[in-house]
Amino acid sequence: MLRGLDIRDMLIIERLELEFQPGLNVLTGETGAGKSILLDALGFVLGWRGRAELVRAGAEQGEVVAVFDLGRDHPAQAILEEAGLGEADELILRRVNASDGRKTAWVNDRRVSGEVLRQLSDTLVELHGQQDDRGLLNPRGHRVLLDDFGQLGADVEAVHAAWRELGAARKNLRLSEQALAEVAKEEEFLRHAVSEFDKLAPQPGEEETLDARRRLMQASERIGEDIAKAYAALGTDGAEGFLSDSVRWLEAVADKAEGRLDEPLAALSRALNEVGVAQMAVEDCISELAFNPAELESVEERLFAIRGLARKHNVLADDLAAFADGLRNKLAALEGGEADLKALRAGVANAEAEYQKLASALSERRKAAATRLDHAMAAELAPLKMERAVFATEIKEAPAGPEGCDEVAFTVATNPGAPAGPLNKIASGGELSRFLLALKVCLTKHASGLTMIFDEIDRGVGGATADAVGRRLAQLAENTQVLVVTHSPQVAARGRHHWRVEKAVAAGMTTSTVTSLDAAARIDEVARMLAGDTVTEEARGAAKALLAG
Repeated sequence: MLRGLDIRDMLIIERLELEFQPGLNVLTGETGAGKSILLDALGFVLGWRGRAELVRAGAEQGEVVAVFDLGRDHPAQAILEEAGLGEADELILRRVNASDGRKTAWVNDRRVSGEVLRQLSDTLVELHGQQDDRGLLNPRGHRVLLDDFGQLGADVEAVHAAWRELGAARKNLRLSEQALAEVAKEEEFLRHAVSEFDKLAPQPGEEETLDARRRLMQASERIGEDIAKAYAALGTDGAEGFLSDSVRWLEAVADKAEGRLDEPLAALSRALNEVGVAQMAVEDCISELAFNPAELESVEERLFAIRGLARKHNVLADDLAAFADGLRNKLAALEGGEADLKALRAGVANAEAEYQKLASALSERRKAAATRLDHAMAAELAPLKMERAVFATEIKEAPAGPEGCDEVAFTVATNPGAPAGPLNKIASGGELSRFLLALKVCLTKHASGLTMIFDEIDRGVGGATADAVGRRLAQLAENTQVLVVTHSPQVAARGRHHWRVEKAVAAGMTTSTVTSLDAAARIDEVARMLAGDTVTEEARGAAKALLAG
C-alpha cells in the first residue's frame, strides 16, 4: 500500500506531503490544477518513463519520496532480495532529478538503478486510464493478460522451456548437416590424404632424428680417417704400449727407490684406465660412423618425404601426426555422419512432440481461462449499466512460438446483435471507460499488495452510469488501495478519503497544492463539481445526498 508521497521542487509543486490511506482515495480539482503532476511525480519515483523536464523553475534539483507498506509475502520482496537489498516491512523509494537532467535513485537508502525501480513498480502500482498504457487496448498484450488472469505462468514457462529445447535440437541438426555437407565436399581429398599419411606414418620428433643421422653419415667420411689415426695412437703401438712399458720399467726398480715411485706408478695406472675408456669410446664412434651408403639414401628419402608432406599441408613436421588424426576424424565423421544425423533428427522429432503436447495443453487452459474471464466480465459489466454488452476473449491458432500457438484478442459488442470488434474501435468513450474498469477489476483479482490508480476512468460518463462506476471503484477498494483522479461528483462521493488539488499564483510563481478534505469541505467540493464556479444551496444539498450514498 502507498502510505506517503513527499514531493519537493517538481514542476509547479514546491513542497507537498501526502499521507494516503487504505480503501478508495479520490483526488479532485479543476482542470489544470495539477492532478496529473501528482501522477508524473509518482511515476518519476517509480522509474516510469515520462516528462524529460521535471525540476521546478529556479530549483537546483527536484525530489520525490514514496513510502510503501509491504507484507512478508509481497512480490516486491523477491525483487529486493535479488537486488541484494534484503526483505523489508517498509519500502522507501527516493529519486532525485538534478537541473542538468541527471537522475539518482535510492531504495531504503541504498543506491539502485532505474531498472530496479521499474521492476519494483510493477509489483507496487498499477496505473490505468482511458488511454491505457498497460496493454489493455493493445492486442499484442492480451495473451499475457489472459495468462496472468488464468495464473498460467508455470504452464507458459514449461512451453518456453520446451521451445528452447526444440530450438537447440534444430540448431544442432542444422549445424551437423552443414558440417557433414562441408566434409562431403572434401571426401576425395580426405581419402587420398589419409592414405598418404597412413603410408608414411610420420612420428613426432622423427624429422630431428633423421636430420641428425643424415648429418652424421655425411660427416663420417671427412672425420673417419682422423678418428682411425687417433684410435691407433691410443693402442698398443701408441699410448697404451708406452704407458705399459713405463709401468713395467718403474715396477722393476721401485723396491730400490724407497717409495719414491709409488705415486708415479699410481698415476700411470690411472692413465692406463682412462686411455682404455677413451679407446672404447672412439671404437664405438667408429662403429656408429660405419654405414652403408644405401642407408644414407634411405634416411634422406624419408626426411625429404616428411618435409614435403609438411609443406604440402602447411604444418610443422612434428604436427603431422596430429594433423593426420584430424583428417581421420573428419573421414570417420563423414562415414558415420548419416547415423549421427538420424539420431539428431529423432531428437528434433521428440522435442517437437514434447512442445506440441505442452502447447496444446496450454491452449486448452487458455480456453478455459478465457471462458472464466468472459463470465467475470459479464458479472462486472452489469453493475456498470452495460448488462447488454458482450465481452469475448477470442483465441486463434498462431504460428508456434515460445509462448505457444495461440493468438489472443479481447473483443466487445456493445449491443445484442451488433458485430464484435476490437475493444478500442467498437466502444465509445464512456463505454470504453467502463469496459476498461471491468477488465482491470477482473485482471487484478490475483494481484497482491497492489495499489491501483485510475486516472479519469470516469471520463465521458455521468448520472447513473457515473454513480455505478463510483460504486464499483468503492467495492474494489474494499480489498485493496485505490487512488482515483476524477472530475465526476458521483465518483468523488464514493471516496473514503478525499483530496482537493488547487493551483495558485503568488509573486509571479505558479504552485500547486493538495488539501485533505474533512466532511464539511467535501460537501463544498462535491457541490462545486456539481454546480461549477457558483455553489448554491441546492448544489450543497445534492452533494450531501451523494455523500450519504
